Amino acid sequence: MDRRQLLTGGAIAAVGTTLAAPAIAQSQPEVTWRLASSYPTSLDTIFGASKDLAEIVETITEGKFKIQVYSAGELVPPLQVMDAVGDNTVEMGQSAAYFYTGKDSAFAFGTAMPWMGNARQYNAWIYRGGGQELFNEFLEPYGVYHLPGGNTGTQMAGWYRKEIKSLADLKGLKMRIGGLGGAVLARLGVVPQQLAAGDIYPSLERGVIDAAEFVGPYDDEKLGFVKVAPYYYYPGFWEGQAELSFFINKGQWEGLPESYRTALATATRVAAANQLTKYDAGNAAALKRLIAAGAQLRPFPQDIIEAGYKETMAMYAEMSAANPKFKTLYDSLSAFLAESDTFLSISDFYFDYSRYIARQKGWDKA
Repeated sequence: MDRRQLLTGGAIAAVGTTLAAPAIAQSQPEVTWRLASSYPTSLDTIFGASKDLAEIVETITEGKFKIQVYSAGELVPPLQVMDAVGDNTVEMGQSAAYFYTGKDSAFAFGTAMPWMGNARQYNAWIYRGGGQELFNEFLEPYGVYHLPGGNTGTQMAGWYRKEIKSLADLKGLKMRIGGLGGAVLARLGVVPQQLAAGDIYPSLERGVIDAAEFVGPYDDEKLGFVKVAPYYYYPGFWEGQAELSFFINKGQWEGLPESYRTALATATRVAAANQLTKYDAGNAAALKRLIAAGAQLRPFPQDIIEAGYKETMAMYAEMSAANPKFKTLYDSLSAFLAESDTFLSISDFYFDYSRYIARQKGWDKA
């Protein structure tokens, strides 16, 4: 995509930013950073957000601030990106915060919390509800600064080598799943596995794992899961939305000129908007192709949905009692969603449901 195109067509206006492109003074320093991604180049939505960011920053700063982007494994292992940023091996990284819940369960708030809101609600909390400030306070001991990196929207529940007919079929199932979704499914009998994107297909193919969730049709098609696990379930209740993260070494962030920090923050918002629209534009057509290729689309049985919700709420209560950092973030997001749900349930939800009913009943043909 042309650099200027990234900054036109209302992209910046859509994310509420007003920085003009040629606003960087001639005296500003030349800066070159390296960005390590947790994702392969084949995922043009997620990895593409890093490319978009680098191009936008370079355009805004008139070539003085360059970010060199590296795909998964080129500089550091994909599940160690945030650590590499924290120790300044690289200045910046693109990853999913919930990859690091082994350090602290509160990392999940940077990506996805089971049953807690959709993309619009999460973005509203992060940008307008204090979520970004709280998450960066949590990250201080790790030496990184966080900027939201783009949402996937509601995800699918993944690919399964065998049909799932009831809650009992989850017992002993080895599944690739990240973040607190794995903790919830473990309470339902699943054996969660955390794998980088490039390791999922061969693990499914060899039977090392029985199931895997990643994102949704657009990315899942590229990763080829339909060839080795034909049953495609929904919804991914553990990821009603999923936000990717741009992690920046805190010292490097604080050492940037103010105009460069503004350029970087602006670029992350535009890249994030680009990512979500790519998913919204591409998922439907990809789903049709997957079904034509043999995907067996299935809703999760009701007993799984019910048990998943109950176990999630029980887990949140336990984690809040055991971890004050988790409780601070959980209380903030929960309170925000309680307000947000009140409105969305009478606006978006009923509107979407009414459109669905209209199509099903063929009111336009009556």
